[in-house]
Amino acid sequence: MAPAAYPPARRDDIAEHIHGHLVRDPYRWLEDAGSEETKAWLAAQDALLAGFMARLGDRPALAARITSLLGAGSVGAPVWRRERQFFTRRAAGQEHAVLYTATASGGERALIDPTAIDATGTTTLDAWHPDHDGRLLVYQLSKGGDEESLLRVMDVATGEDIDGPIDRCRYTDVAWLPGGKAFYYSRRLPPGEVPDGEQQYHRRVYLHQVGSPAGNDVMIFGEGLEKTSYYSLSVSRDGRWLIIGAAAGTAPRNDLWIADLAASPESAPDLRVIQQGVDAQTGAHAGRDGRLYLWTDRDAPRGRLAVTDPADPGHLNWRDLIREDPEAVLADFAILDGHELDRPVLLASWTRHAISEVSVHDLATGERTGTVPLPGLGTVGGLSERPEGGHEAWFGYTDNTTPPLVLRYDAVSGGTETWDRAPGVVEVPGVSTRQVDYPSKDGVTIRMLIMSASGAPQGPRPAILYGYGGFGVSMRPGYAATILAWVERGGVYAIAALRGGGDEGEDWHRVGMRASKQKVFDDFHAAAEKLIADGWTTREQLAISGGSNGGLLVGAAITQRPDLYAAAACSAPLLDMARYERFGLGETWNDEYGTAADAEQLGWLLSYSPYHHVRDGVDYPPTLFTIFDSDTRVDPMHARKMCAALQHATAARRQDRPILLRREPDVGHGARAISRSAALSADTLAFLGFFTGLTR
Repeated sequence: MAPAAYPPARRDDIAEHIHGHLVRDPYRWLEDAGSEETKAWLAAQDALLAGFMARLGDRPALAARITSLLGAGSVGAPVWRRERQFFTRRAAGQEHAVLYTATASGGERALIDPTAIDATGTTTLDAWHPDHDGRLLVYQLSKGGDEESLLRVMDVATGEDIDGPIDRCRYTDVAWLPGGKAFYYSRRLPPGEVPDGEQQYHRRVYLHQVGSPAGNDVMIFGEGLEKTSYYSLSVSRDGRWLIIGAAAGTAPRNDLWIADLAASPESAPDLRVIQQGVDAQTGAHAGRDGRLYLWTDRDAPRGRLAVTDPADPGHLNWRDLIREDPEAVLADFAILDGHELDRPVLLASWTRHAISEVSVHDLATGERTGTVPLPGLGTVGGLSERPEGGHEAWFGYTDNTTPPLVLRYDAVSGGTETWDRAPGVVEVPGVSTRQVDYPSKDGVTIRMLIMSASGAPQGPRPAILYGYGGFGVSMRPGYAATILAWVERGGVYAIAALRGGGDEGEDWHRVGMRASKQKVFDDFHAAAEKLIADGWTTREQLAISGGSNGGLLVGAAITQRPDLYAAAACSAPLLDMARYERFGLGETWNDEYGTAADAEQLGWLLSYSPYHHVRDGVDYPPTLFTIFDSDTRVDPMHARKMCAALQHATAARRQDRPILLRREPDVGHGARAISRSAALSADTLAFLGFFTGLTR
């Protein structure tokens, strides 16, 4: 199925000497999405894609099945404020999850339905934060995928907005003061107060009085810190302790301060250091028992839980409550200290080689006393308790064949029950999942989950290998319509827990970043070779897929080992690593990748930068780039330039192995309407299925 001729794309002779490196960039003009030349090129790419997709006869059936599987819906663990709960749920046929509120005795009511706000489905609910009493709610909305998160305050009883909107609030925590009179939050400085091109940075922490103009907000923190700093914020239930964390971009380290609001003004808190200038991540929680609880990977890359006195929180005063586990990563904890209990307990959530488990501990000593039963080998998230204390905890659960459900743990009985489940009814195909080990290029053992249809015959089959390998993100089991639709048709789906992720703790992350990024790609190539060697698939049947940092992974894979892969899907990718910091949120990632401003680090980047490793005369695998016009994290320019480069490199050779570009307007890097997700997945699977022999 050779496409029509590729749209013409001008190649400029741009070559720069940067820190001793010759860096060529023939398609720099495609960085300008607004130019008439770029628009014409994109329109031609749209037509090329439409013509190709129209010939994939299995695509409508895939879309229908994915939509059916997505009809399971979703449900989130509740957030309690006294006797009022807040939670999200998406029913079959709904484009977005809806935020509900209910009391313990019932009375469920929808608070925010993004589709009711915007029938086009392009408005998303980014975040929500009820006050201590559940009377007021901060919520944040974005439109068209821009993730700008306009902040508003709602009166929960009436559903009416009483404050806002406040702009420039992307990625902010909200920490309410008691009584709902005010809250702390972070906000970017106005565009006119920052250098040109830095409007996405320069956050500060403010105190906002509800009902007062945002222009009156008092800046309390952030002056003089890194322009890329993100802030975490919390105020204890009794309103006494304010805790602020600061991290430069996505760097795996943060500084942490605490202020006693009983001893200093809320508008000028006297912040004291918990941790500063330390290469570690630490989070703090002021307990109801007067202790400060510290989750940290300091001296414990898999995480530990320490306690200290909030009045004297320096590192020398930390005492381990739960020590580091040599194999499991500590993910979360909850404190259950209700009067119904003989002794308060602590729940700890872990991931052991990507599989979740929950343990029970004595709160005073940290001694492990038991475990919380789970439905299977899956993923736990959203562990929550009642802020005023109690004997119950709630958490979400999912696995490869189980749509999201919420479990309730009762510390009195020690039992677990299903509290709520995704509302849709779907027929889920039988899936067999196994975890295998394999050696990477340097001999390090990597783990991979392999999913196939239950009872499927032995022998090689079309397969998709998925990976991410960055930012400490773990690859865990979960209900995924795309995977189930592929496996149901007889395919194999594999997910590799590459270095750079967080599957085995922070050391696992760091060994796959910066100068060592190539280890991530080596792990991925080795996963592909393992699937072939063990008879799951063949080179002619093996596709690869990844998005964002995983798109970088796919780009590196097809340029380093084009012979190993039959097809590729590359979504919202980073691909020009010499210029990635100039676009989107690129500067927030330079601790992960390195910066082109440094000669040595530019060398790291150019050693694998996919755009700079495209060579004429190479048979690259058929590749589908998927991009989103409103993506403000990873600029679509990466995929535009890479697509043009690959089309040029392959135009005269194998047009039966097309390079195609799929783009969408009014969506960005994050949340999207369910119908758009189904369409994207169907196009991706139809493309990969055609070139691996699964669909025709």
